[in-house]
Amino acid sequence: MLQIKTIKESPEWVIERLAVKRFDAKEIVGQLQAIDQERRKTKAELDNVLAQSNQIAKTIGQMFKSGQAEQATQAKEQAAQLKELSAQLDAQLAELEAQQHKLLVQLPNLPHASVPQGRSAQDNEVVRAGGPEAKPMPEALPHWDLASRLDIIDFELGVKLTGAGFPVYKGKGARLQRALISFFLDRAEAAGFREVIPPLMVNEDSGFGTGQLPDKEGQMYHVGIDNLYLIPTAEVPITNIYRDTILKASELPVKNAGYTPCFRREAGSYGKDVRGLNRLHQFDKVEVVVVAHPEQSYAILEQMVEHVESLVRDLGLPYRILRLCGGDMGFTSALTYDFEVFSAAQDRWLEVSSVSNFEEFQSNRLKLRFKDEGDKKTTLAHTLNGSALALPRIVAALLENFQTPEGRVRVPQVLVPYTGFELL
Repeated sequence: MLQIKTIKESPEWVIERLAVKRFDAKEIVGQLQAIDQERRKTKAELDNVLAQSNQIAKTIGQMFKSGQAEQATQAKEQAAQLKELSAQLDAQLAELEAQQHKLLVQLPNLPHASVPQGRSAQDNEVVRAGGPEAKPMPEALPHWDLASRLDIIDFELGVKLTGAGFPVYKGKGARLQRALISFFLDRAEAAGFREVIPPLMVNEDSGFGTGQLPDKEGQMYHVGIDNLYLIPTAEVPITNIYRDTILKASELPVKNAGYTPCFRREAGSYGKDVRGLNRLHQFDKVEVVVVAHPEQSYAILEQMVEHVESLVRDLGLPYRILRLCGGDMGFTSALTYDFEVFSAAQDRWLEVSSVSNFEEFQSNRLKLRFKDEGDKKTTLAHTLNGSALALPRIVAALLENFQTPEGRVRVPQVLVPYTGFELL
């Protein structure tokens, strides 16, 4: 959530920056300015009334003691009127602050200065590419056919048990999933991330803290009786560990990693882009989350990008890194890098990771702050996260790119110690 201070001090700049995200903020910024002006006026009136009430309260007792009963009675009546007025002003102030909050949560995060202009994914900027040459293999089977032949992923059984988008991993397919999770977690630990196992459901406060709520309910699975939400990513519970927290500056950066299943409704998804593992309602992912000092956050973002790059590179997959344009960025992000791997059988790039800096946007919602030793002043921290990595499309790319002429699939060497086999 943007700070009202930023909007008050630089309204035109806020409007200009949000336009990069294809968001027209003129009306909301104007409303916020008007509400803030009225709020400050009401607050000044309330403070004045409270000051008068306090002054009168001090004199009433003295009047009674000195025999000024009539004046004391009049003062009590005046105090009662001021109390009623202060209650009215307090209610007005609360309503104005509620209106202000309702408008503030509608504004996306400001994009970083390096974010390119653009309307959609077609305008994203390729930062660099690596791995083997990305070339289609016309003879290769798509992963959904290959997985069926090898009997390692059963999509139809998932439909029977739950519905589309909930595959069942079997035998070596299940072992491959477990191998990837362990590999990603071990590499995260080696990079200095502490592993945590968070809950798979969160409350509304957690959803609000990282920006999923309000207005994103349609993409989350809701447990109505208990008013809880299945997590769309481990980012939500792990970042919320630090909600309403004041850290010491010396503790930063705080680096956590966690594996969780993720649950997304993906409403409106259909067509070839959702076949097989391309888009699921339940999938596994290892997430890395950092709470950082504002002066360090962009250097840490680059370190996180390098960490994810090392994973896809060591898996031997063709990959590219994109800097997202304003029109393709998420609501909460200030700068996002996407990782894509090439699907040889589908002849297309598949997104497998997003690594983002949210600056103070989430921290302002979370009330996540830090301060130096002995310093009374607190400062909003910066939060960052990244997929390291999401499994479904990684598995799809492994199946499609590493097929053998015999119809088997070669397992990348870095995974063999985890799988215990070299061929699927």
